[in-house]
Amino acid sequence: MLLELLYPLVKYFSALNVFRYLTFRSAYAALTALLIAFLFGPWVIERLRALKFGQSVRQDGPQSHLLKAGTPTMGGILIIMAVAASALLWQDFDNIYPWIALGALLGFGLIGFLDDWLKIRRHNSDGLSALTKLLAQIAVATAVVLVLYVKGGSEISKLWVPFFKRPAIDLGFMWVPLAVTYVVYWSNAVNLSDGLDGLATGLVIMALLAFSVLTYITGRADWSSYLAIPYVKGAGELTVFNLALLGACVGFLWFNSHPADIFMGDVGSLALGGVLGVLSLIVKKEFLLLLIGGVFMMEVFSVVLQVGWFKLSKGKRLFRMSPLHHHFELSGWKETKVVARFWILGGIFAILALSTLKIQ
Repeated sequence: MLLELLYPLVKYFSALNVFRYLTFRSAYAALTALLIAFLFGPWVIERLRALKFGQSVRQDGPQSHLLKAGTPTMGGILIIMAVAASALLWQDFDNIYPWIALGALLGFGLIGFLDDWLKIRRHNSDGLSALTKLLAQIAVATAVVLVLYVKGGSEISKLWVPFFKRPAIDLGFMWVPLAVTYVVYWSNAVNLSDGLDGLATGLVIMALLAFSVLTYITGRADWSSYLAIPYVKGAGELTVFNLALLGACVGFLWFNSHPADIFMGDVGSLALGGVLGVLSLIVKKEFLLLLIGGVFMMEVFSVVLQVGWFKLSKGKRLFRMSPLHHHFELSGWKETKVVARFWILGGIFAILALSTLKIQ
């Protein structure tokens, strides 16, 4: 909005030329979202507490988590509110990519909102049925992916693999169902990791730092050519959205850190995971997200291995509890130690992913 309103006045006030620069708008998008989260965080927490929107805790989980029962949940609303307001202020309205990312954030956030609301209404951890939630996620992902397929140009369906300078294969329309599955996977991957105070929020921050670099260089023809990565015209504008989302997550983490005053709930975790998947599709970094989100991958596979081993061994467990963060909790690690160490791993994975850009 500010770009459309103020930049045309540059012929009268030359200082307004700064609105033309992506780095300027991205930085202030982050600060704006951070400020909104800081200012409205206490109000959102009090409103959720007044409405008795408290967290329901599984009785079969770690006993220390029983103390968290009643902590306000659905805090992802604060993240979405801060991102939407900041992005609308600072993004280029003529660029379709931020609109697609924002649409994905709102779509998956709505599913999470309904899931959280049902849990609160029923006073237990049962929200939407697994099938209903999955079908809703598929519907949102399909809408987003089809828009990308139509508007993303001829490069969108090509699959790029790290360390190769050319796309491995053009999937054509088959890219659509694969991309839908991919986005739904990441929505659920972040959701699985949202089990400890600040864990998912911090890991998403690490991923967004990496993606802010990726979207910026992918949207520049000179840098993408030098690094031998796909150039996506207009993708640089996603840096504004990424940093708005990062600022919102940092602001939310202020209240979500241990001991948490608020939980993001499915309204936040489903939305954040879905957006990460969509961002990777736009900048053609589907494989690289598997490394950037390495901790999320560990969490998902711990659940898969736990369920598989339980069935094969007729009742035995591979881990004390899954997802993986609960295994370490039950092994004697304090919650804060698990979170800090998983954050460190998330940072290492993000750095490793960015290092591959120089060895294409």
